[in-house]
Amino acid sequence: MGNNKRVLLSFAACIAVYAVMQSLISLDVIGSFWQLNIVLVCINIILAVSLNLINGFTGQFSIGHAGFMAVGAYVGAVLTVKFQLPFLVAILGGAAAAGFLGFVIGLPTLRLDGDYLAIATLGLGEIIRITILNIPYVGGASGFMGIPRYTTFAWVFFATVFTVFFIRNFINSTHGRACIAVRENQIAAEAMGVDTTKYKVMAFTIGAAFAGVAGALFAHYFYIAHPASFTFMKSFDILTIVVLGGLGSISGSITAAILLTFISAALAGYPEWRMIIYSLLLIILMLYRPQGLFGNRELSLKMFGRLMGGNKRGTTEGN
Repeated sequence: MGNNKRVLLSFAACIAVYAVMQSLISLDVIGSFWQLNIVLVCINIILAVSLNLINGFTGQFSIGHAGFMAVGAYVGAVLTVKFQLPFLVAILGGAAAAGFLGFVIGLPTLRLDGDYLAIATLGLGEIIRITILNIPYVGGASGFMGIPRYTTFAWVFFATVFTVFFIRNFINSTHGRACIAVRENQIAAEAMGVDTTKYKVMAFTIGAAFAGVAGALFAHYFYIAHPASFTFMKSFDILTIVVLGGLGSISGSITAAILLTFISAALAGYPEWRMIIYSLLLIILMLYRPQGLFGNRELSLKMFGRLMGGNKRGTTEGN
């Protein structure tokens, strides 16, 4: 009952946030520039939470997430532009294509560990991008243009909510516990009968599928899918969000995605200083908080309760 109550309260809070944000957008209180950044925040949350499942919860080191985002973007665009299919079908198609590719790639590559896996996933992300670059059917080097703008705040918000709830429930399931066991000690997990390859591939496939969802939403918001949007630098941006928030913390990924997206937007008026300031902030944070904002813990009401309790005790002792 307690778990169901928490889920209902979380869902009610999401509905309340959506109602407030949608009202502010409808009344033009939030301008077009900040609307764009709110959409980017949601897309970055989907990307960061899905990558955190691979890197943070399963303990792998993937830096090719932008490649799966590209697959979702292009497959989704082809389904709506070439085949005139509904937007929901395009999102599901992009997710299925990226997930299938993640499964096919994951089987051989996830037998590698550490730096070798990082190099392999980075190379695979670039292979995907270069392959798309040489397919005239989807625009080649010019990009896939003329994509209808189906992505709205409602679509991207509820896709983000679904992603967070799905991955959170997966982590709390027996499959998720097996993934965490792989992260903590792969040899011990194998000794206890955990099929480590199976769970690494499962996490990689789910993460890739949600990257495909983010790609479809991205392409249908900016009217175009271009190979330059999915370079290895995009993969590094996603990884930065995950590391900043904390490996193994969904709350951390959400918070870091919001912070980094809005910091980047706030510094847009200072193009010559933006990347310097942005980099310095990250370096300072990593020096003083190397485990990320949340470490591997989740934000909860209990955490606030402990903080408030500690403050009250400190005040009482001081008096």
